[in-house]
Amino acid sequence: MYPLHLTVNGTAHDVEVDPRRSLLDLVRETLNLKGPKKGCDHGQCGACTMIVNGRRINSCLSLALSHEGDEVTTVEGLADGEELHPLQQAFVEEDAFQCGFCTSGQLCSAAALIDEIKEGLPSVVTGEDPVELSDEEIRERMSGNLCRCGAYNNIVEAIRSAAGEQR
Repeated sequence: MYPLHLTVNGTAHDVEVDPRRSLLDLVRETLNLKGPKKGCDHGQCGACTMIVNGRRINSCLSLALSHEGDEVTTVEGLADGEELHPLQQAFVEEDAFQCGFCTSGQLCSAAALIDEIKEGLPSVVTGEDPVELSDEEIRERMSGNLCRCGAYNNIVEAIRSAAGEQR
């Protein structure tokens, strides 16, 4: 066991961690935050997506010990108390989820996507400068997040709606 200090959703944590433990398992099992889901445990579905130091990651593939001193945001950290994050509100309004299993990863990925766009970070499909939030751009940037229910069109609309509200 090794000591680890990290901040999750604004709260500092000092924990003892097995060096083989993933960030996802630490957050779910030790910190008892059940938003991030273990879907595939292979980095293929995106249900475990968290934001670490402003960048989204597949937390099932990331060893917890590699996050010493990091700032981690899970879906629980997006809202401001009882006030939903604009993306969470947009997901509700646009009916952007069905079963909800992938939703926490979709939301964290979308929040990071909006920040990437604001920073002007390009993607594979970016062709213009500045980066424009087109459907193609959203779909490319969200391609690591799968939804078995197929709510993709509504997810894209929710992201467009929330991004417009945050501008």
